[in-house]
Amino acid sequence: MKKSVLYITRNGLLEPLGQSQVLSYLRGLSTQHRITVISFEKPEDWTNSEAVQEVHSDCAKHGIRWLPQRFQYRPKVVAPAWCMLSFLWLCLREIRRGNADLIHARSYIPAAVAMTAGRLTGTPFIFDMRALWPEELITAGRLKRDSWLHRGIVWAERTCLKHASGVVSLTDAAVEHLLKTYPEDLLDQNIVVIPTCADLDRFIPPSERHSGPPIYSCIGTVLSGWFRTQWLKDFFAVVAEQDPTAKFEIVTRDDPQQVRLAIDPNGLLNERLAVFSRAPHEMPATLQRHIASIMFFTQGLSKLGSSPTRMGEILGCGIPVVANDGVGDVASIVRKHDVGVLVADESIATMRIAQQHLVDLLGQPELPARCRTAAEEVFSLKVGTDRYLDLYSSIFDKSAGRQNR
Repeated sequence: MKKSVLYITRNGLLEPLGQSQVLSYLRGLSTQHRITVISFEKPEDWTNSEAVQEVHSDCAKHGIRWLPQRFQYRPKVVAPAWCMLSFLWLCLREIRRGNADLIHARSYIPAAVAMTAGRLTGTPFIFDMRALWPEELITAGRLKRDSWLHRGIVWAERTCLKHASGVVSLTDAAVEHLLKTYPEDLLDQNIVVIPTCADLDRFIPPSERHSGPPIYSCIGTVLSGWFRTQWLKDFFAVVAEQDPTAKFEIVTRDDPQQVRLAIDPNGLLNERLAVFSRAPHEMPATLQRHIASIMFFTQGLSKLGSSPTRMGEILGCGIPVVANDGVGDVASIVRKHDVGVLVADESIATMRIAQQHLVDLLGQPELPARCRTAAEEVFSLKVGTDRYLDLYSSIFDKSAGRQNR
């Protein structure tokens, strides 16, 4: 008989992230377990009735129970607290109904809820960290270090890490940091590294390369507070200077006017720069038109746990990346597989060197195949799903062992 897994996430299944990093996994996990997923859907996504119906149909097709809730942005402190109470009530209800032999909590607030429900009912839970959230909030200017809120979140992090039946990290770099920070709490903890994976059945190299002008891209949010917009602005400017035929695309859900203001404030790129959004199912075809994709993030503790979703999708399409060091395992993957260019700083001289390195790299006929191989080895959805299934099995086996004593 299949075990029941309750998957809880503040990310909506209607979001691109929910599509690629939640629903994609749940399809695979549902082959061996009964899955119930509680997600919080943003108002702007919920108004798309066609998309809502598609997710409902997709879940029903795979035997997944979807219990969508409405996401609330404000008040800033009250909204997360209300979310936690809603989560807790729903978790306890599903446990009582027999729909949660295991709680899989995606990120910190769900993990705190899962831990509370677990302490009340004895239900094991997985702390799927995704990133080092306290440090990300500090870097983004949304949290002050050593404030009461910061201390509370760090306490919750430590407690969840200690009491979870399993921990999932996006990067080896984050695991190293956590082991140094909480050596005693993590002494016997089961930690698994699963990067953000890409559906490599969808993100594939094009049968024929785009025949028009070369298109350099950036995928995802650039106004998040931890993206280096100045670096992107300077790199685009250098490429535009060196190649008058080059075009640029920023595919994002960010406000297009704000993005243009940040990247091309003086209108130097003008019509050569396009800023637009795409539905999740349109992203593979969009990426296949590009020759390279740029991803510059802030560095420091906040990014040790980051595994940019866009990287697996980009490499899966046979496209190299232009990135910077200090972001999770990004640099080590680029170096190991030779699938991109690493930029050391924001100086124009450095950007010119990086641009020339990229030109040399793009001249290598075997580059697309190398990018694809790297994606399959590191970011495969199947590999990630198998690791989750192994973690589930180990937790259920351990639980059964305790019950049989």
